[in-house]
Amino acid sequence: MSPDFLRDALIYLAAAVLFVPVAKRLGMGSVLGYLIGGILIGPFGLGFIGEEGKDIMQFAEFGVVMMLFLAGLELEPATFWRMRRLILGAGFAQVGATTLACFALFMLIGFSWQASLACGLALSMSSTAIIMQTFREKGLTKTQSARSSLAVSLFQDVSVIPILALLPLLVVTAVSPPAGGATRFIDTLPGWAQTLTLLAAANAVVLGGRFVFVPFLRFIARVHLRELFTISALLIVIGTAYLMTLVGLSPALGTFLAGVVLATSQFRHELESDIEPFKGVLLGLFFLAVGASINFSQIFSNPGLILGLLCGVIVIKGVVALLTGKIAGLSFDQSMIFAVVLAQVGEFAFVLFPFIHQLRILSAEWTDILMGVTAISMAFTPLMLLINERLILPRFGTKESVSKKASDNIEGEHSVIIAGFGHFGSTVGRFLRANGVAATILDNDSDRVELLRKTGFNVFYGDATRIDILKSAGAQDAKILIAAIDSPEINRDLVDKVKQAFPHLTVMVRAKSRLDAYELIDEGLEHIYRESLDTSVRLGVDVLVGLGFRRHSATRAGQAFIKYDEEALGRLAGHRHDQEEYLFQTRRHIEIQEALLALDRETIPRLQDHAWDGRSEE
Repeated sequence: MSPDFLRDALIYLAAAVLFVPVAKRLGMGSVLGYLIGGILIGPFGLGFIGEEGKDIMQFAEFGVVMMLFLAGLELEPATFWRMRRLILGAGFAQVGATTLACFALFMLIGFSWQASLACGLALSMSSTAIIMQTFREKGLTKTQSARSSLAVSLFQDVSVIPILALLPLLVVTAVSPPAGGATRFIDTLPGWAQTLTLLAAANAVVLGGRFVFVPFLRFIARVHLRELFTISALLIVIGTAYLMTLVGLSPALGTFLAGVVLATSQFRHELESDIEPFKGVLLGLFFLAVGASINFSQIFSNPGLILGLLCGVIVIKGVVALLTGKIAGLSFDQSMIFAVVLAQVGEFAFVLFPFIHQLRILSAEWTDILMGVTAISMAFTPLMLLINERLILPRFGTKESVSKKASDNIEGEHSVIIAGFGHFGSTVGRFLRANGVAATILDNDSDRVELLRKTGFNVFYGDATRIDILKSAGAQDAKILIAAIDSPEINRDLVDKVKQAFPHLTVMVRAKSRLDAYELIDEGLEHIYRESLDTSVRLGVDVLVGLGFRRHSATRAGQAFIKYDEEALGRLAGHRHDQEEYLFQTRRHIEIQEALLALDRETIPRLQDHAWDGRSEE
């Protein structure tokens, strides 16, 4: 193995480890951390990696290829059909209006109508990776803005194929191969023939997926070796990309189509689970490469042009998305988030601009400039989200605090704070309210906040992990904070910040699973509530009653089971990293638990069982 390769890998990993935690700690998200890290280690920063960005873009292109395979794999036909109206409506409006606006912009600059249309189509794309990563990190995946952004992303993904088919038709003169470069098959064809070749290659991938990939994976699955299945998935991705490059087409297009075909197969979920470990790494690698590929020497030599294009594209895309969100019925807050996440240019531009240059519609210089604008727009997205969250929404959207009159009417409102008011937090809040306990609620879904305020709840809008919002919600005077956010990662982040800033607060935290509970135990939390435990035991109690057990006996057995399971949870947490010891201790605790429950059944008097119901035990 080459020492240079190991050195480059070490620098990439070190940049991610150093800058991503800092960016997240500052509330800017992991994407900006990767981009900053890439800028600093790249050829236009400290120069640790790459020569004039060429080495970096090879990594970036491979990252794009793999990400588009995953995007195709996630393009489930059932999801597309279920959201077809939103996808076709919002997606067509965003792509069509953005293309027309950018077309007008480039015509004013002096481009030909063919080049203006091609650039407009490429710039209408947005980054699916940034969109999904942003909503996931901020816990907004179930909001209307996230749903609408997903719809537009799906439309953009599908529209890439007809766009690539359309571009060769814009070629006025015959395309000659680049000087000194190898002649590819597609370079020798006229525009209409290139379109037919692209459509033929796309159909070949689709047919190959159905009649070659699926039978091949079925054969591999019979071997029952998971690592071989993962290797086979990578073979399909890289093989498809290689065959597309032989024809002279985009490798990313081939892998995207392969993913779409496999999304309908019975192997979809297994492929997703096998490739999932690569997904986060590839996303990080892609954003590091994008940051490192930003050509600052080009920016400094043409600052006015680059800055003007960047602002023009972001403003055009932002305004179009804002209007699209309003037409789709989104509130101001949701429309602003929707507009900001769609304002950047996406990774498909790294596929489209080289193809446009290959067709000689754009010069090499302009291709580099627009690729730079694409990369910089991605880098600006986390900053625009931060500005929107900290400056715009608190002033013009749903306010973080409620009116003073409402606060004065609620006695002791700050004794309990609930962070997250989804299905879990809302149940807790309604139970407390029904028993005369007023709770202050924190939630980052503006639509939900407005609805809750109309029903009389005391709600603050904003990110519960921000110390300033916790202070404005009365955390300094409260007694209990309930961490009920849906994302375990955000919940743990909240717990860490509350322990440091408000050590007097008793924190009661939601855990989605046993593994999440172990992580929280490591943090020193005592009040942990697994969201499925009580419901599962309650179902088991009803099963016992249905089999003839008396309700009192079954309920008592359920409570005893919960007690013993909670005690075992704390003991098993320390062994979970040693699988053999963990399995041994788990079996031991199960045996002890069953013995204790059997002893309870034999020794505890049952004289009052009939008080619950009149049925006899069998």
